[in-house]
Amino acid sequence: MFNRSGQSEVYPREIQLKRIDPSLNMRRFYRMTVERDLFGGFCLIREWGRIGCPGQVLVERHVDEGQAINALMKLSRTKYRRGYGS
Repeated sequence: MFNRSGQSEVYPREIQLKRIDPSLNMRRFYRMTVERDLFGGFCLIREWGRIGCPGQVLVERHVDEGQAINALMKLSRTKYRRGYGS
């Protein structure tokens, strides 16, 4: 994918993860996206819950896109360690 300046994006701006374990009756999702807010900053929007149900949403505000992407990458590593996958 290319941004407006023609450079390819190296880091993801959206990650969707699932954790499904029938033996525990577990069907969860975790979605993270980096978006620009109305005030020129960037937000990491986190959504999570049971697959097929409305989930919870948390918005973390960051000064710049780099900080928001760093937070997204750090959180995704934590989720992978806890058993979530693509």
